[in-house]
Amino acid sequence: MRYLMMTKASETQNAPDEKLMAEMGRFVEELTAAGVLLATGGLDPAGVRLVSAGDEVTVTDGPFTEAKEAVVGFALVEVRSREEAIELGRRFRGIVGDGESVLQQVFGP
Repeated sequence: MRYLMMTKASETQNAPDEKLMAEMGRFVEELTAAGVLLATGGLDPAGVRLVSAGDEVTVTDGPFTEAKEAVVGFALVEVRSREEAIELGRRFRGIVGDGESVLQQVFGP
C-alpha cells in the first residue's frame, strides 16, 4: 500500500535547527534503507491554481489567501497497512513538533 503523507503550513512552526535536521536525517535514512520511503520533498507555497468550467481553464498564480491550508511538504511511502502509515506519521510529527499532516492512500500501479 502506498500513502502520500502531506504536511501543512503552520504559523507556530519555527525554522528547523541542527537537532531537528539531524533527527529528520536519521528518520529519512532509516525509511530509505528499509525501502519504505519512495519520494520526499518540499513544495513551493506560491503554486498555481487551475480551475476548469466547460471548455475554459482559468490559471491563477499564488500564493493564495488560504496559505495556512497549503501543503508545504510530502513523503510517498510504501507500507503494509494503514496502521503502519499512521505510525510513520506519528513519528514524523514527534520529530517536527506541533502542526498538521494528512495521510491519503494512493491507488493505482
